[in-house]
Amino acid sequence: MVTAGMACVDDIPAATDQRVFRNQHVSLKLIEPPDKLLEPIDLPLTIVYEDPWLIVIDKPAGLVAHPVGDFQNGTLSNALQYYLDLQTALKGMLRPGVVHRLDRMTSGLIVTAKDHLAHRLLSIDFQQGKLSKSYVALVDGSPDFEQRLIELPIGQRPGTNTVLMSARADARNARPAKTKVTVIDRFASHSLMECVLFTGRNHQIRVHLSDLGYPIAGDEYYGPRGTIRKSPRFDGDEPTEDRHALHAASLGFFHPILREWMQFRTQPPRDFWEVAGITKATLMTVDTPRGHG
Repeated sequence: MVTAGMACVDDIPAATDQRVFRNQHVSLKLIEPPDKLLEPIDLPLTIVYEDPWLIVIDKPAGLVAHPVGDFQNGTLSNALQYYLDLQTALKGMLRPGVVHRLDRMTSGLIVTAKDHLAHRLLSIDFQQGKLSKSYVALVDGSPDFEQRLIELPIGQRPGTNTVLMSARADARNARPAKTKVTVIDRFASHSLMECVLFTGRNHQIRVHLSDLGYPIAGDEYYGPRGTIRKSPRFDGDEPTEDRHALHAASLGFFHPILREWMQFRTQPPRDFWEVAGITKATLMTVDTPRGHG
């Protein structure tokens, strides 16, 4: 903006290396559009909480958090842009700020900011680990433990053109990863587990449970003991639309502006249980309340 002559100090165009001092008058002329605006798309949203600074969404499986790769439209961010545009006189005055992400086929809680300051402060807190996050997962088989702390570094799986991660010793750029898993219930051929994250590596829960020998039910890629069921698509084939049984059930963080602790929890949707053929009656035994505080 300074280079374009849109910034003035005391009514004189500013230089790019110019400092400003107390009592000087700085004026800026906004150039429209300031940058690329998201296309607003009307999609259904399950809003768990909203205030002037942020929105907490219960994301369904199959919805990408923001435009990336082959998914440039029809994302959660596009839907939020449509929703926010209804609250302002001009489109784009409020814009969704994604703070963290969920895999496309993972359902559950995700928080997005409505303005720059809230986004920046939330991002700093998340980077510093000032949050609590837990998931529920249906895994294949019956674990031989009730609770376990998994501390296995995770990096990129060896091989070219892959987005898959690995806990193998030869994983590239491996970083420490820590997950606590607890068995909640056991069924005929599956088990329900709570997974608490202490780090935020890509595909962390899926990779850790796979490495233990209890992969998440319906997982398209990660099989037992670190095996890969199939390679990601790179040839234009359509990805599967079948979800895996992983749900971000609990999310806690400090409100970026009010600095109050916010805690939210949702129950897995019906399609989570259908992955393993578990009935609605069973679902009621692990029902959890929704709320915040």
